[in-house]
Amino acid sequence: MHIDWAALGQVFGVSLVVTVGLVGLFTVGIVGSARKPAADGDVTGATAPATGARAGALAAYGLCAAAVAYGIYLIVAA
Repeated sequence: MHIDWAALGQVFGVSLVVTVGLVGLFTVGIVGSARKPAADGDVTGATAPATGARAGALAAYGLCAAAVAYGIYLIVAA
């Protein structure tokens, strides 16, 4: 049995980069959609994120969903 170590290394490298990128993108979505803590002396509590932050979070979530859908497509289509 022969193992192609170069191909195995490529698969490992691509998997690592895509996994770290996808987790980072999802983290951006979580941070963008998180509530901001209230300022000192503010009795109303936490405030909603700004419109731009919410739009960026939705874009990040959309890209995550697209990456997952593409991965499922690659598995099922073969």
